[in-house]
Amino acid sequence: MLVVGGGYAGLSAAMMLAWRKVPVMLVERHAGTAIQPKAFGVGPRAVELMRPVPGLERTLSEIWAGIGDTMRIAIATDLSDPNPQMIISDEKEAFAFLADATPAAQVGAPQAEVERVLRAKAEELGADLRFSTELISLEQDGDGVTAVIRAGGEDTLVQADYVVAADGFRSPLRQALGIPVEGKGELGEICSIMFDADLSGLVREREVTLWYLQNDAFTGVIVTGTGVGSHVLGVNYSPTAGQNEDDFTPERCAELVRLAVGVPDLDVRILDKTSFAMAHILAERYREGRVFLAGDAAHTMPPTGGQGGSTALQDGCDLAWRLWLVVTGQAGPDFLDTYDAERRPIGVLTADAQLANLGQRMPPSVRIGYPEPLEDPLRAMLGCRYHSTAIIDEPGDDGSLLEDSLNPVGRPGSRAPHVPLDQEGRRISAIDLYGSEFVLLADRQSWAEAGRLVAERLGVRLRTVVLGAELVDVEGRWRERYGVGEGGAVLVRPDGYIAWRSPAPDAAPADTLETVLRQILSR
Repeated sequence: MLVVGGGYAGLSAAMMLAWRKVPVMLVERHAGTAIQPKAFGVGPRAVELMRPVPGLERTLSEIWAGIGDTMRIAIATDLSDPNPQMIISDEKEAFAFLADATPAAQVGAPQAEVERVLRAKAEELGADLRFSTELISLEQDGDGVTAVIRAGGEDTLVQADYVVAADGFRSPLRQALGIPVEGKGELGEICSIMFDADLSGLVREREVTLWYLQNDAFTGVIVTGTGVGSHVLGVNYSPTAGQNEDDFTPERCAELVRLAVGVPDLDVRILDKTSFAMAHILAERYREGRVFLAGDAAHTMPPTGGQGGSTALQDGCDLAWRLWLVVTGQAGPDFLDTYDAERRPIGVLTADAQLANLGQRMPPSVRIGYPEPLEDPLRAMLGCRYHSTAIIDEPGDDGSLLEDSLNPVGRPGSRAPHVPLDQEGRRISAIDLYGSEFVLLADRQSWAEAGRLVAERLGVRLRTVVLGAELVDVEGRWRERYGVGEGGAVLVRPDGYIAWRSPAPDAAPADTLETVLRQILSR
């Protein structure tokens, strides 16, 4: 596999492919991972997808433990504003519901630190990561992909089965492939200023502060306490109005920091400055032959809401398990079409929600044409649903893209719910069962025997878990949450999504299961 781009989508894809023993090379034109904090926090769904990798979840949670205890988000004129409009006043309280929905650790960590961890883990697992390396050309046919990469002035020919295009929102690969885009387009530029200053008395110890700033001088955002030894001010500017990055001299940056903090004589040290575009750009398809778009190349969204990074991580993880199934012969080539069918609607939904959040932080007069925000954006983080040939919808399914993650009913196409289980005296979650293979959950041995038979027939990695024998349903809720009666069964994919269920016993479980898997795997 060839992965182009070393951000969240590319690193997660490379890491998860290497974890699955799929040979992978990643090329990134920059010399290393991110320097500035960039996106902050990793959503619980992304953590669930990556937690099967040994030690990864613990390392990520330790980053957050070393940074702070909570986070506040508000709209204000500056950091000294006595009456900020609070969006989240206590992050722990706002996200307390997650304890009932997922065993995944909360990870409040800057992208720079997360990328560092992902890079180290991918290399540990055997991924070939090549920084300061550019993709020069790419050609594909029915047998594979031929690419030319360049490092240190030398060109190298690379052969790959498939390519993950995680090369950013302007994505040269997306453009070269002729994949059209839609959306509101580029919305302006942000100059990101990393600085050091004494903010004692303005921010609390062990707390991340994210303030959306609206004042007479500029609009932007200030983030403090991210654990990178500095703070970040993002200032919006418009190239169409004649503004450019060169306007942000060190003196101007220091002046803007003082305005953002609200302390005219603040002693400021500017550490770094970079610019990036704020945009709402959606690829009209995620696949072109053997090339798959991921992350910003697939769906660029405003940062308002903090889901862009987590969505990119999910893209990388999602592609990894699908590609693994195909290259190992467990799934047919057409199975890869399910990536676009499932991930693109969620990418659009998430990007539109972020755009709506941006509109809510703007004066009402300029919100025209912006979508309405999600009714419950926090619970939507775990409540996305998929629809494709890799999901066997039940009669009457409404085709919805969201469900209440706190009250799951186990419909195919939804994330398999968290249920506390006892495994030989050790408390685990049903979520802990998923990640490396298909899992058939049931409470009768007839399903276990069917699972073993079908796995052997099809050569598919399938594990059958019989509740009441191997595991004890601690709260007696698995049937309720998975929507089956006594003798029923649920098939969960390696990504932890329900592919199919039999609410009641089946007279020929092996035949039924084989038919189901053949359809799901495009065989």
